[in-house]
Amino acid sequence: MLYLHAMGHFHPENIISNKFLEDLDIGTTNEWIMERVGIENRRTVLPLDYIRQTKNINPLESFPIRQYTNSQMSAKAARMAFERAGLKPQDIGLIISGSSTPDNITPAEAGAVATELGIEVPCFDLNSACSTFGMQVNFLLRMRPEEVPLYVLLVHGESPTKVINYSDRNGAVLFGDGASAAIVSTQIPSRAAFLSGGYSARPSGWTKVGIFGDWTFYQDGNAVQGFAIRTTTECLKILQDQYATEAKRFVLVAHQANLMMLKTVCERRGIKPENHWYNVDQFGNVGCVGAPSVLSMHWDNIQPGDNIAMVIVGAGLAWAYAMLKVEDKR
Repeated sequence: MLYLHAMGHFHPENIISNKFLEDLDIGTTNEWIMERVGIENRRTVLPLDYIRQTKNINPLESFPIRQYTNSQMSAKAARMAFERAGLKPQDIGLIISGSSTPDNITPAEAGAVATELGIEVPCFDLNSACSTFGMQVNFLLRMRPEEVPLYVLLVHGESPTKVINYSDRNGAVLFGDGASAAIVSTQIPSRAAFLSGGYSARPSGWTKVGIFGDWTFYQDGNAVQGFAIRTTTECLKILQDQYATEAKRFVLVAHQANLMMLKTVCERRGIKPENHWYNVDQFGNVGCVGAPSVLSMHWDNIQPGDNIAMVIVGAGLAWAYAMLKVEDKR
């Protein structure tokens, strides 16, 4: 069992609306975007004028002008989690970070987050692209509780807009930037706990989606969407079969790839609209930040008796799932 004490999230202020993308004259419209992916807005760390003027054709030129680094966004998300949990940065004994779009190749981005928070603790990155949060949860679920520091901070900073070519409508319509954070413990109880989970991968498909050596994004959209729908549906069924009957409310929080994909999964598995939590329509696909940021945005709405299924798929091709159960405050 892995106890969840608090969640946090942060998204930068600059908004890439569908109107903004229309005005770039890249062959897209609001209707085209909404029909295919259901995304209205996204957030970016880049100045909007820079995107207008350059369309970010040369991604490395965007790095020096970012409004926030990944670690700065992650620290903001972490501070929200600290406030919600009634804890201080000094209470954390370990930081585990992960990102689909790290700011540097080495060292671990977790160290940059620790520096932003002003603490000296062990840090490392555990990264599996979009499924990072699920992998981190599953990793800690399998640790001996006594071997883990009392409180662990899981953080995720994503800035895919810095590597998106905004002359390509297929990538431009999808992605946004942001950060999420979770404070967990293997020893100290809380009102919410991950009971079980699983993970796997199909590495033969690792080239289907990714950011490669020249810092440019590539995706085989049809193949990846089909994989995401099938895998999310299968993992959700596993959790429904075990936990749906006992739940007062069975909620789905999945990888925020696009709204049309998520709605297809809900239709296949009978998830009612009110029990499907998402934010992709207003923030876009924020990689590994998507699912945990949805949970963070609903943090004050979770209730005793909730069983929250988290199913997260993505590049690699890797996936992870976990069941979060909410009970009365301990």
